[in-house]
Amino acid sequence: MELEVVHETRYTYGAPVSLAHHLAHLQPLDDDHQQLLSHDLLTEPDGEIHHAGVDSFGNACLWFSRTLPHDQLLVRSSSRVRLQPRFAALQPAASPPWDTLAAGLRYVARGAFDAAVQFSMPSPFVPRLEVLRAYAAASFVPGRPVLLGAIDLMQRIHADFEYRSASTQIDTPLAQTFEQRAGVCQDFAHMLAGALRMLGLPARYVSGYLLTQPAGAAGALLGADASHAWVQVYAPGTPGLPGDWLDLDPTNNLIPALGHVRLALGRDFGDVTPLRGVIRGGGDAHTLAVAVHTRAVDGG
Repeated sequence: MELEVVHETRYTYGAPVSLAHHLAHLQPLDDDHQQLLSHDLLTEPDGEIHHAGVDSFGNACLWFSRTLPHDQLLVRSSSRVRLQPRFAALQPAASPPWDTLAAGLRYVARGAFDAAVQFSMPSPFVPRLEVLRAYAAASFVPGRPVLLGAIDLMQRIHADFEYRSASTQIDTPLAQTFEQRAGVCQDFAHMLAGALRMLGLPARYVSGYLLTQPAGAAGALLGADASHAWVQVYAPGTPGLPGDWLDLDPTNNLIPALGHVRLALGRDFGDVTPLRGVIRGGGDAHTLAVAVHTRAVDGG
């Protein structure tokens, strides 16, 4: 399937901005199962492109600046990707026992280092919370295959927590989200990642996009027409799992297929914010408007 994504961000400032520096994570990943066919980034007023490269997690990123006064900033990212199925042959019951996997990732002096360990550690948006360990325990009885446990945990989060727009802010603590039993996709991804990490299991935060209404779906998926977030759990050696990581979308209670476009990977939202920066000026307040549209296109 080929998908086209248009992601538009508009800032309107209360006073002119005399200097601005921005970092964008807006170019989708490019690999064997997600081919990036095209990508274009438009800024108005024109930005002075300083550098394009990759961050420490391998995500494409772009730094740009504006050195002339402006009272608005428009950033429009247009991408086209071709998606291939990744998990059609997955065998979750054949994944390694979760407790054996977690034990093998613990630090041992002079032992081999597994880069996945960094994703089992706490991060700024995903602190260690004992309530998450207790919540996860019901899905991870001793010896259970890690993917069976992770899928069960995803299903429980989807059932126990309400998707409620505007119920949280970017900086709402994860403990508060857990207590109020409501949030948005970013919160559910942080919750799933945090619960897995409390058991010593690596979990990566994924930012991306959803096809507004996948073929055959009864209705639009939750989180469509906006940036979306989900999680990847580490399960090396699992039959039918390419790359050792399985994507899980707790907001929609599914394993992503051809309707999810992966944008960037990190420890949490702070690592992969689509657009962030610093400005000089702008007044006491500004407004932010974000629009995302994802549609299937004719690949012929």
